[in-house]
Amino acid sequence: MSPPLQLRFVLSAPSINQLPDSPAEVAFIGRSNVGKSSLVNALARRTDLAKVSKTPGRTQHLNCFDLDGTAATIVDAPGYGFASAPKRVRASWQQMTEEYLLKRENLEMVLVLVDGEIGPTKLDVEVLDWIRHVQLPHTVVATKHDKVKASVRDKRKRELAEGCSLIPSDIVWVSASKGVGIDRLRDLVRLWLGRGT
Repeated sequence: MSPPLQLRFVLSAPSINQLPDSPAEVAFIGRSNVGKSSLVNALARRTDLAKVSKTPGRTQHLNCFDLDGTAATIVDAPGYGFASAPKRVRASWQQMTEEYLLKRENLEMVLVLVDGEIGPTKLDVEVLDWIRHVQLPHTVVATKHDKVKASVRDKRKRELAEGCSLIPSDIVWVSASKGVGIDRLRDLVRLWLGRGT
């Protein structure tokens, strides 16, 4: 078992201009309620680091965490898709996230979280197409591994990978609640963040 990521909450920024300088950064993006905040907590083996809510859309700013007291950072971005907020507000989140992804220097990896139980949705595919179009480095992380029945898991993994135009081995499957895949993802995050430190 790999040690937890020593993450520390730095700030919640309403725009890219308010984020601290970072030598290397990993971003978490995904649909509202896909489990971004839960995954950040699982990587740190904590329950209180990133705020988790059953109401989609609670993450409204760019939530920034640093690693092991270094300047390397993780950013949890607002979810896309359905959220308990007015359409105008959701549009501003999307604009903020797109600006962040396009302009943030030293962004080593974008983790695109897809709900392993139901995804990828049409919106997930559109986001992946856009990320590929602008040539951002990215990795698809399938969440909620524990919600997929063991009897259909292999089939589900093939279907999800195909829906993302990838092969099954390209997908990192995780379960924040059961710990599945968390060690592997921790090691990857350390690798990505170590590039700039």
